[in-house]
Amino acid sequence: MRILFVTASRIGDAVLSTGLLAHLAATYPQARFTVACGAPAASLFAAAPFVEKVIPMVKRKHAGHWRDLWKQSVGTWWSLVVDLRGSALAYVVPTARRAVLKSSWEPKHRLYHLSSALRLDQAFAPVLWNTPEQMARAECLLPAGSPILALGPTANWGAKQWPAERFAQVALALTADNDGRIAVFGAENERASVQALLAALPAPRTIDLIGKVDLATVHACLKRASLYVGNDSGLMHMAAAAGIPTLGLFGPSSEIFYGPFGPHCAHVRGPRSFEDICHAPDYDYRSQECMMQDLEVGTVIAAARALLERAP
Repeated sequence: MRILFVTASRIGDAVLSTGLLAHLAATYPQARFTVACGAPAASLFAAAPFVEKVIPMVKRKHAGHWRDLWKQSVGTWWSLVVDLRGSALAYVVPTARRAVLKSSWEPKHRLYHLSSALRLDQAFAPVLWNTPEQMARAECLLPAGSPILALGPTANWGAKQWPAERFAQVALALTADNDGRIAVFGAENERASVQALLAALPAPRTIDLIGKVDLATVHACLKRASLYVGNDSGLMHMAAAAGIPTLGLFGPSSEIFYGPFGPHCAHVRGPRSFEDICHAPDYDYRSQECMMQDLEVGTVIAAARALLERAP
């Protein structure tokens, strides 16, 4: 049995789809899976024991990436094609069954929308996989010792990136009593935007992992943290998948759709709702200026401590 699973190009959306993929693998344990996803997320699927092949989709002009995927999949008879991008691919490759996600703005978590492609009304929490080598590498980078606070201070849109200096204040407050270490995650091209954070943290307790490890190893590192605090991003969903207490910071994105999902997750925002921000007369979706200035440091610290109190 062969299943083609077509998922998102963005890391966060790809991570959210992993729960549905794991559900399919449990439902069809004899199946061999091919996963097509955006190139940045490809390494997240490679370690899954049931995934036979990962096809990185590199965006090309005139939908050339879809033609490339068609060429790589048309020669196989698929038992099932699951297309979470709502494309026409499932209708032009040979398959016994197809499941294509339809767009919806119904106000419920994105996980429910993804499951609707299979006509299921259930949210499957994200789950990621690691190789023994990745776990060993994470242990070297984050050895056992004092607690580790993981920070995700970046985002794919400047408007939903909380100020770096406020992350520093939160980190210092949360680690003041336990001599905790602070691990900072992000891509190398995001380093400049969080330089103020790195400069404000105590060097002996700071673990700078920005741009230094591949995405799958990032997940292995997150498993070793005691708490994650970060913007609405792919890293936030990876932290939730790692099973650690995860606090997501929200502004011009919806926690209803994209809040971190799991029993040890929480979200926080300032006094303005998503609708207040995005329906304001001066709202500009093209702006890279932070739209989260009303989220106070004290609010985030209190939310983080409350999350830790209820975590096992």
